Amino acid sequence: MDAASLRDSVEAEKRTQLDRLGSSKYLIALTDADLTEDVVLEAVAVSEYLARETFETYRDVEEHDVAREAFAAVAEQEAEHYDRVCERLGSRPEPDHAGAVHGYLRERDDTVARLGGGLLGRPLVSTRTHTQVVSFFVNEADRAGADLFRELKRETSEELDCGVDALDAVCETDDDFERARGTAEYTIQLAYDEYADSLEELGVNPKSVC
Repeated sequence: MDAASLRDSVEAEKRTQLDRLGSSKYLIALTDADLTEDVVLEAVAVSEYLARETFETYRDVEEHDVAREAFAAVAEQEAEHYDRVCERLGSRPEPDHAGAVHGYLRERDDTVARLGGGLLGRPLVSTRTHTQVVSFFVNEADRAGADLFRELKRETSEELDCGVDALDAVCETDDDFERARGTAEYTIQLAYDEYADSLEELGVNPKSVC
C-alpha cells in the first residue's frame, strides 16, 4: 500500500459523510443557522485557531524529521489563515475548548496517527467545507471574500498533499497504513457526527444533500 491509495480508500469509505459535510447545510450547522457574515467568519476563525494550536503541539513533540517539518509547515500556514480571517472579521476569537475533532487529534501520541488524523482525515473534511464558505461569499456577491476562501481552500488541499508525502515517508508496513486509515476515518466520522448533531438540534435532516 502507499499513501495515495490510502487517501483514495478513505475517501471511498467515508464518501457519504464527506458529501454531506460538503453540502449547503454545512454553514447552517456551523453557525446554528445564523448565516450572517460575521458569524460565518468567526466560526471559520475558530476552526483555523484550533488547527494552528493542534499542529503547533504536534510540531513541538514530533521526533520524526519529515513529520515534524510537515507539522511545522502546516502550523505556520494555519496561523496565517487565522490571521487573514481575523483581519477580515475585525476581531481575534480564541476558543476555550478544542472541540470533538481537535480534542481527539491532540490525544494522538504517535506519528502515524497524527499524520492520519491531522493531515489526511482533517483536510479531506476541510477542503469540502471551505467550498461552502466560498459559496457563501459568491452568493453575497463579495468577490474579495470568495477569493480569500478559494485561496485558503487551495492551501488546505496542499496540506493534504503534504500529508500523503509524509505518510509515505513514515509508514513502513501495511499495519502502519492501516493505523493511519483508522485515525483518518475516525476523524472524518467525528466531524460528521458534530455536523449531524448540530443540524438535528435545529430540526434539520442531515441525511439529505443539497
